[in-house]
Amino acid sequence: MLKGLGQLGDMAKMMKAAKEMQERMLQLQDELGRMIVEGEAGGGLVKARVTAKGELTGLEIDPSIFVPSEKEVVEDLIIAAVKDAQARAQDKAGEEQRKLMGDLGLPADMNFPG
Repeated sequence: MLKGLGQLGDMAKMMKAAKEMQERMLQLQDELGRMIVEGEAGGGLVKARVTAKGELTGLEIDPSIFVPSEKEVVEDLIIAAVKDAQARAQDKAGEEQRKLMGDLGLPADMNFPG
């Protein structure tokens, strides 16, 4: 009699799953904003801290490198430490996204904009 009802039920399940995934992705974005990842350069002389979203939150510089003649070296080390931290943050964010996809029963390599 109501042969198409099964398809409506499937559609409702898909809508519910999509809503759950959206909520979990928003939650993950919040969590990534609180996760801190550290990068370094110069054997640890310069360290940069970023959120897993890549936002710079802190910078630590060993005072031994504050020599006026080494200004360019220090600048390069700072840039390298920040880039290292941002790369690690991107790795961490990808790892967390793959975990979420697995939890939701989706392919771990599935990419979403954001």
